[in-house]
Amino acid sequence: MHPKNKQHLEARVVRAAEAALAARGYVSAIDVLTGTGMLALTRLQDWRKGRVDFLERVIQGNLKKISLAMSMFRRWARTNGLKPSETGYVRHTRGGTLKLRFSKSGDPGIEKSYRTHYISAELSQRKRQSPSRDDPENPVPSSLGAE
Repeated sequence: MHPKNKQHLEARVVRAAEAALAARGYVSAIDVLTGTGMLALTRLQDWRKGRVDFLERVIQGNLKKISLAMSMFRRWARTNGLKPSETGYVRHTRGGTLKLRFSKSGDPGIEKSYRTHYISAELSQRKRQSPSRDDPENPVPSSLGAE
C-alpha cells in the first residue's frame, strides 16, 4: 500500500474509533469498519441475520487492507489506554444460539481480535452496570455486563 494511502486509512480508522468511543464509551472492530466505510450497515445486518457466512466476505477491501486497518485500530486503542474486553457475537435461531463468524479462516486468534471491544477507563461504574443485554444490534462487552 502506498504510504499516502496508508496515512489516509489510518486517519479514517482513528476518526471512526474516536467517534464510537465518544458516543458509547467503548469501540469495536465493527464500529471502525462501518465508520471507515469498509463495511456497509446493510451487509452487517445480512451477516448478523445469517445471510452471510463470515463478515470478511462483505468488508470492502482485500484481506491485507482489512488486517492493516484492524492493526491500526488495536494500536490506537493501546496508545489511548483502552481496556480490551472480549465480547460474544451470536445469532439466535429456532434451533438455538449460533456464534457469528468473522473470518474466512475461522482462526481463533483472528476471531478473538474481531470480538474484542476496547473500553474507556473513564466509563463510569453506573454505566458499566446498565447496558442492555438484549440488544442484538449492539453487543455489550463482557466487562460491561454482558454474559
